[in-house]
Amino acid sequence: MASVSSVEPSYLPATVQGAVKILVTGPFGVGKTTLVASLSEIAPLRTEETMTAAGAGVDDLTGRPDKTTTTVALDFGRITLSEQLALYLFGTPGQQRFWPLWEDLSRGALGAIALVDTRRIEECFDVLGLLEEQRIPFVVAVNVFPDTPDHPEEELRAALDLLPGVPILSCDVRDADAAHHLLVAFVEHLHAGTLEPS
Repeated sequence: MASVSSVEPSYLPATVQGAVKILVTGPFGVGKTTLVASLSEIAPLRTEETMTAAGAGVDDLTGRPDKTTTTVALDFGRITLSEQLALYLFGTPGQQRFWPLWEDLSRGALGAIALVDTRRIEECFDVLGLLEEQRIPFVVAVNVFPDTPDHPEEELRAALDLLPGVPILSCDVRDADAAHHLLVAFVEHLHAGTLEPS
């Protein structure tokens, strides 16, 4: 059974009348669950399962030897933006076999933060393709791991085949302050209208 964090519930104020939805997406093992947890004001809902020997030939753990669980449906977090407005964070599963859920999770999203691991750039293409197909505005956020190579933005943009209007940001998603700065930069780009669906 998928695990759900068990702490005292934190209810929305009765004054909240509206909500916006943002996707946190990316390939397997890139840090989506961690980013949602760093941003959420409530204990995030996680649908994680223990990885078993059955997935050994399916899930590539290269460079991720300590990964023991994987998201099988979604991660969910929340931020109360004001007395009237809440922000919902939906983290998508990374493996292709769970992508039938992707279309439902993306419906109504204001935009998406697409996490990228520059040590495994080739794993990002399918997710970026899904965002483009769904015409969801997005930013690319490089999750900074201890051994992340430092690529010039122009080189990374070319490698990911990104349009000029798609910003490239970076963040160590384990750091709550850095995660919030990433979210603020993302929302500022959305507000400024500089994010263009591909």
